[in-house]
Amino acid sequence: MKNYTVKRYREEDYEHWNAFVGKAKNATFLFHRDFMDYHKDRFEDYSLLVYKGEKLVAILPANKVGECVCSHQGLTYGGLVYGEKLKLTAVILVFKAILIYLNDNTISKIQIKMLPSIYHDKPAEELNYALFLAEAKLIGRDTLAVIDLSKPILISKGRQEGIKKGIQNGLEVKETNDFEGFWNSILIPNLAKKHNAKPVHTLQEITNLKKSFPENIRQFNVYDKGQIVAGATLFESNNVIHSQYISAGKNKNKTGSLDFLYHHLITEIFSHKRFFDFGTSNENQGKILNKGLSFWKESFGASTVIQDYYEVTTSNFYKLVNVFK
Repeated sequence: MKNYTVKRYREEDYEHWNAFVGKAKNATFLFHRDFMDYHKDRFEDYSLLVYKGEKLVAILPANKVGECVCSHQGLTYGGLVYGEKLKLTAVILVFKAILIYLNDNTISKIQIKMLPSIYHDKPAEELNYALFLAEAKLIGRDTLAVIDLSKPILISKGRQEGIKKGIQNGLEVKETNDFEGFWNSILIPNLAKKHNAKPVHTLQEITNLKKSFPENIRQFNVYDKGQIVAGATLFESNNVIHSQYISAGKNKNKTGSLDFLYHHLITEIFSHKRFFDFGTSNENQGKILNKGLSFWKESFGASTVIQDYYEVTTSNFYKLVNVFK
């Protein structure tokens, strides 16, 4: 069997890392270092690169917390990233090499937040099998509400009524590069009032990320007679439109602003994409489901895709030793 070498990411690996992300079969722009590093002051980076000889064959976006390495906690998803030429046997050996490296460096556990399958450019569930062999423990499971845009969309009567209200009220959807109106007028006040929380991204952070990824980060606002009444911040990858933020003013049920906005996004703006991902409706690593939020997403025709969270004891590398016949 071929030997693999594992190294920690360093700043001089920046271009090599990003070039690899651009060619991988299971990567999105979130794995680009310009996205990962916007909040690098909050995390102790422990990203890994795996080589076969001089050739980079896999990367692992990650950070360190105590004696645990995690799929980067500043990202929505993670896992092992690799190209289409890396076969199942090689992925198992790569993962074994990572476990050995971590174990040798006094890391007792690794937690992996899986990349949902809809984000794969090609089938890429080799790591799932390697995790099974390593006797990984399932520690969380979120439910994503996803619309397959290649199929006819079944929108409920309730949502259709909201869409009609939006039309009757003369609402208008516009794309903008300015996040300030949505952040300060809608998103921040709503999160503070309903959840005593703040957006994950500050206004300055999302503005800077938009400059770095102008084609991937999109902002759409809804206006009623020139006044912003709702909005959505979307992350666009090769196959998926992900709703990162969604919020509306207090009269959303009366005006139909959110129903009108999402119908426009799904049927007009992004109808050419494969999937529309509303994101999760979960808390506490999937053990709590916001049934009202889940129902609203499903009423647009969305159904469930699973995102799993695993934990592996690094000393379990030995379980990957005698797995080939």
